[in-house]
Amino acid sequence: METLRIGLPTLLLIVVYLAGINVLGAWIGRGQKDAREYFLGSHAMPWWAVMGSIVATETSALTFLSVPGDAYRTGFLFLQLVFGYVVGRIAISFILLPSYFQGELSTAYALLEKRFGAVARRFTSTLFMFTRVLAASVRLAVPAIPIALLVGVPVWCAVLALAGATALYTFLGGIKAVIWIDLIQVFIYISGAVLALWFLVAGSPGGLHGILSFASASGHPARLFDFHLDFSKPYTFWAGLLGGAFLTMASHGADQLIVQRLLACRTLKDAQRALIGSGFLVLVQMTLFVTIGVGLFSFFHGRPISPGLSGASGFGSPDEVFPTYIVRHLPPLLSAYLVAGMFSAAMCSESSALNSLASALANDIVGPLAGPQALEGRRGLKLGRSLTLFWTVALALLAIGFSRLAQSQPAVQVALGLLSVTAGGLLGAFLLALFARRARQADVLWAIGCSAAAMMSLWLGSRGWIDWPFARQIAWPWYSLLGSALAVGLGMLLSLRHPAGAGRSSRR
Repeated sequence: METLRIGLPTLLLIVVYLAGINVLGAWIGRGQKDAREYFLGSHAMPWWAVMGSIVATETSALTFLSVPGDAYRTGFLFLQLVFGYVVGRIAISFILLPSYFQGELSTAYALLEKRFGAVARRFTSTLFMFTRVLAASVRLAVPAIPIALLVGVPVWCAVLALAGATALYTFLGGIKAVIWIDLIQVFIYISGAVLALWFLVAGSPGGLHGILSFASASGHPARLFDFHLDFSKPYTFWAGLLGGAFLTMASHGADQLIVQRLLACRTLKDAQRALIGSGFLVLVQMTLFVTIGVGLFSFFHGRPISPGLSGASGFGSPDEVFPTYIVRHLPPLLSAYLVAGMFSAAMCSESSALNSLASALANDIVGPLAGPQALEGRRGLKLGRSLTLFWTVALALLAIGFSRLAQSQPAVQVALGLLSVTAGGLLGAFLLALFARRARQADVLWAIGCSAAAMMSLWLGSRGWIDWPFARQIAWPWYSLLGSALAVGLGMLLSLRHPAGAGRSSRR
């Protein structure tokens, strides 16, 4: 794609916006005294603010850019996965969430320590950090590409700009700044998407009906449901409802990224409102994004997607479709606003990732090893901020590396697939904690490890990086369900070696 350079006044507006966000973050985070305030906001955040932050956190610029590109090829089928998201949130709100509000927990994995022991907590937290930093690096790399095109800088410069702008207000303001700024930024990227769709519809003969008619006449799969029981397809009704439900149960019930926000709520009921409400908001948001993708298919007259294509001949990857429309076919000021939307979406997910990664490392690893005094007072606040900077550097370096890899698969599938590798095993650990009375710490560790190894082999095989043809017959939405089933099944089987009631007294 050719570079489109924006004018100096527009560039200055974007710089002022980023500066304003960081000044606001510093103001919100003023007066913080310790790590508890920095990571949990003193458990005083209103549920509606947490709900908006959850939506912003899971959306990311990857979703903003990649879902329309995915829908360019698959139509509305992606929404089947979102229906599962809603079901999963309702389930986890009543199955697992009540356990988090029994006592003073600092991270999701502290619950496993209460049930099994310290090693279980450290192992699961480390597993979370490993997969989260990989997936977050993908989410950081994707928006850097169109931003680099628009501003006229190398991609690595855009990555560093995004990482730096996000790190500053996260470093200064902690979870309070992350949540409140998420609300501002979610408005910016949603309004930008609405404007983009309005231009698509207004520029199409026959409006939205004309877009859908063209897609249908061109053989584009602009339908909503696919009831085929084909495990190799990522977007079927069954993969969406079942796979999507287990994926969201894992990502929103056993993942510190979301659980940290829920723990910032005042009460269990508030946390349940925030979690369930976010599911319906995500459904509305994703409907907007996939409709943009179908509109782009009509706008570009079904231009093909294949590695090596560019310009009028086609697109090199699905992730090029929406950025191409933004930088080539929208008025300059609107392009700049959408770039601000990309920044906003990227900063929402990255600030959340940075704060949750720092929280997990501080509370689950550093604090227990260094002693409780490491998390107390100003010392704890300094530790939290130092770890935020550490994860910023790690994310930026990984994102630069990912941006150099050729991708034929939409980045949203890459990121969700990576998360699904360990999500099922982590969810299985929490289910074992609740329902397997005989299970001991060693049983759970074996269950999680075997589940993660199996799912990683499946993911690598699906990408052709190891020789396992069977892996290509299992689409990534099934990973969380399979991983949790394997972890629960193996954990239950191993627990049968112990007498009834042994599990709860086996902590070390």
